[in-house]
Amino acid sequence: MSLQSRILIIFAGLILIPLWHIPFWSISMSAPQYPEGIGMYISINNIEGHNRHDIQSINILNHYIGMQEINKEEIPELRIIPWIVIGMIAFAIVAGLTASQKLLASWIVLFVLLCIAGIVDYWWWGYEYGNNLDPQAPIKVPGMSYQPPIIGTKQLLNIKASSWPYWGSVFMMLSISFAMAARYIPGRKL
Repeated sequence: MSLQSRILIIFAGLILIPLWHIPFWSISMSAPQYPEGIGMYISINNIEGHNRHDIQSINILNHYIGMQEINKEEIPELRIIPWIVIGMIAFAIVAGLTASQKLLASWIVLFVLLCIAGIVDYWWWGYEYGNNLDPQAPIKVPGMSYQPPIIGTKQLLNIKASSWPYWGSVFMMLSISFAMAARYIPGRKL
């Protein structure tokens, strides 16, 4: 593995550090009662509103249709994902320092599998929140589910819900791109 490849894989790991401060996903909603819109950002260790009271407003809407309250303390992924990211950073550094093509390839495969698992988990989270409704909810529409889209926009009664990758996802894509580039950079081996 060339020196450039080793530096690139280490950088691929280190570029994940901003994920503690930059959300990787955004969900926004607009409705007649919220014409300015409300929304939430999802980070590796936090869920917060686009604005100060947005999570409270989302939970009020959720209450009326029977969805669970969004409470970040009850979401185990927010405690687990930071450790996974730390592991991926450390793994990239070890792969770069040891100049191991096998470790680099393993890191890339693991990163892709973790991203797929994250999308599946996000889908499952939305499915549970949108389909496991309280039968005592004030508003009931037979056959209606309120699952937000994974990516894109969906009309849910009078609420337009949109779900899109956010800036943290750019860092994740850069990380995997740098790691893949490190695998194929020609150069003198050290």
